[in-house]
Amino acid sequence: MRNTMLVMAVAAVLWSVPLHAQQAGQAPVPVPAAPASDGIRTEAAVVVEGEQPGPGLWLVRSPDARHELYILGTLSPLPAKMQWQSRQVEQVVAGAQEVIRSPYVTLDVKTGWFKGLLLLPKLLGARNNPDGKRLQDVVAPASYARWLTLKGRYIGSDGGVEKMRPLFAVQELYGKAMKKNDLDSGKSIWPVIEKVIETHHPVVTVVKEEIPITDPKPLLVEWSKTTLDDSLCFDNTMTRIETDIDAMRARANAWATGDIAGLRTLPPAYQWEACRAAMTEVGIGKRVGFGDAQSRVQAKWMAAAETALGKNAVTFAMLPLNDLLGQHGYLAKLQQKGYTVIAPDE
Repeated sequence: MRNTMLVMAVAAVLWSVPLHAQQAGQAPVPVPAAPASDGIRTEAAVVVEGEQPGPGLWLVRSPDARHELYILGTLSPLPAKMQWQSRQVEQVVAGAQEVIRSPYVTLDVKTGWFKGLLLLPKLLGARNNPDGKRLQDVVAPASYARWLTLKGRYIGSDGGVEKMRPLFAVQELYGKAMKKNDLDSGKSIWPVIEKVIETHHPVVTVVKEEIPITDPKPLLVEWSKTTLDDSLCFDNTMTRIETDIDAMRARANAWATGDIAGLRTLPPAYQWEACRAAMTEVGIGKRVGFGDAQSRVQAKWMAAAETALGKNAVTFAMLPLNDLLGQHGYLAKLQQKGYTVIAPDE
């Protein structure tokens, strides 16, 4: 029997870094140096609250102008106290024949329910450093000094996080920093869309790359003994917390208020590229198939979009803004195939 809870737990604990990759060939945005005082930016920009319209939709039109694909660009983090209200999205979904969900990679764990429960203690332990090591044992002294400053500001005296691998510890820090700055990296706009789907019943296409795991026990044992090269992930994420909070607020505000020009001029949201590579490039990650999973799922999304543009009068889709825009984004790829692309503010 397929153990859904274990699938979700494995994905969340072992492979929880967002898989929205930086587009190949896209130059990284320079990160400003942290201030010399304590490494923390303290300027407070107001984050919008209440009902907000969100951004407009990108329109992709077939060469014969008979088929249209409307795409909503998604973003994380978003304003924590925002309630997203978009009549345009609701109207499009209500009239759509198909909704294409954002692509993702997942583990497909096939195991019995009882066996799955016995694996959970190992699963939870896999978040921690091997051999009982603590953060200060596995990261550079300068990195640990930065960590202590940020931890004191955003986490406090929690000792459990000191046992975690750098990758998981810094994600805990990131989440706490977002919360303290009125941002929410877990805020979902899907429930709004789901309500419209339940009313009008368009076909929902799920685009995913499943990596089958027949027996997770050896995988978890190996993982618990594997040392990750996650120091770059640890340092990059702390730098983003130190220097990018104001830009995160600005991006979140621009998305919420529908400021497309603002979204274009701001640097892309943090990519988590180094964090994802720390897991997918390690031997165990490559062996189970995570190495090229992102390129495979991107190809599946393009195929689903082209199929929809060949048969539906109206299709609605969602994609992360980082994947949607840019020279190598989905919109550019669709344009190269002869489709017309119209931005929300055109």
